[in-house]
Amino acid sequence: MGTVLAEEVSDWFRRSARDLPWRAEGFGAWGILVSEFMLQQTPVSRVIGPLNAWLQKWPTPQALASATAGDAVRAWGRLGYPRRALRLHACAVDIVANHGGVVPDDLHALLSLPGVGEYTARAVAVFAYRRRHPVVDTNVRRVIARTVKGQGQPGPSSTSRDLAAMEELLPSSAADAAVASAAFMELGAIVCTARSPQCDACPIAERCAWRTAGYPEYSGPVRAKQPRYEGSDRHVRGAILAELRASEFPVESAALRAAWPDERQWARALNGLVNDGLVEPDGLDRFRLPA
Repeated sequence: MGTVLAEEVSDWFRRSARDLPWRAEGFGAWGILVSEFMLQQTPVSRVIGPLNAWLQKWPTPQALASATAGDAVRAWGRLGYPRRALRLHACAVDIVANHGGVVPDDLHALLSLPGVGEYTARAVAVFAYRRRHPVVDTNVRRVIARTVKGQGQPGPSSTSRDLAAMEELLPSSAADAAVASAAFMELGAIVCTARSPQCDACPIAERCAWRTAGYPEYSGPVRAKQPRYEGSDRHVRGAILAELRASEFPVESAALRAAWPDERQWARALNGLVNDGLVEPDGLDRFRLPA
């Protein structure tokens, strides 16, 4: 069943895939690596503009490595989770220092890069270099849960189980496996969605165990919901960083204090930013982005 599923989803993908920058011929491993950093916990629609701007500014790892970490945080803008910018900068420095300025194609070498985890390493190896590895994101897990396991939701993740489940679906050819991996992701992103699956448009609806079973309600364990952004410490951190990004010079503490009305929450968020290396005090009661 696995090979048939992969073939049918891949055929659908070749006809229906969205036109996304990182799928263009010749986009390159560096562009794919940057896109994967940006796509972590961020919708595709919010990534395309910043990605294009980033790659125009820093088209190679060498270009980013020659900039400061603060430049990276400033350019990250409102993408959220700005520690990704620091990690991407550190990743570029490591690529230049230890890999001749070329994004490595080996899975273990990719995993050794700062900020690169299991998913990102596999995504780069597969989509940039056509290596044969299972690649699993939230969308893939949902498609497998429904199609193969007959569950409405995948439940909590398990790296070993998830990778093994995807491995069973992959074609033997590395090139075909790369297409299949992208295809399963696309199916989960635009058809087999979490809240409103479009089963009438699904290319493998007739093979879906969940559909065949009559769409039973999922009753297993679920991930905890992420707290709302508005009013959270993440919100305060974003407000502080926005003030610092808007200035080319260190910002006085008193001026930065105006970014948020709750002084205790502001102080907690600022301390967190300093501890994370996203903000640096200059010893004169002023703060700046990292040098």
